[in-house]
Amino acid sequence: MNFEVKKESNITIFKLNEARLDTNISGLLKGEFTMLLKVEGAKKFILDLSAVESCDSSGLSAILVANRILNTTGGQMRIASPSEKVYALIKITQLDRVLPVCQTVEEAFNDLQKID
Repeated sequence: MNFEVKKESNITIFKLNEARLDTNISGLLKGEFTMLLKVEGAKKFILDLSAVESCDSSGLSAILVANRILNTTGGQMRIASPSEKVYALIKITQLDRVLPVCQTVEEAFNDLQKID
């Protein structure tokens, strides 16, 4: 699985460099999210999906794991730059009611900076 993690001020940006967010990587992704959010204690988290072209239910499940961890630790999450296909899936499953989606990483970053 190919990804990058950047930390700017107190915000962690996780960029997934994979075309498909599916069963093949969802288990690994859940592990990475657990390490970053539980072990390292990241509280403000941006998931950059700009490279992801498609996502399935196990991919959504991995995203929800990150969201659940952040909810229990008092953190905040933003999804940034999803493709039209991935955003359509998020809307169909009504996850946009639970997960704030931003058009760009910059928008997500600015949104999280406003939160104490």
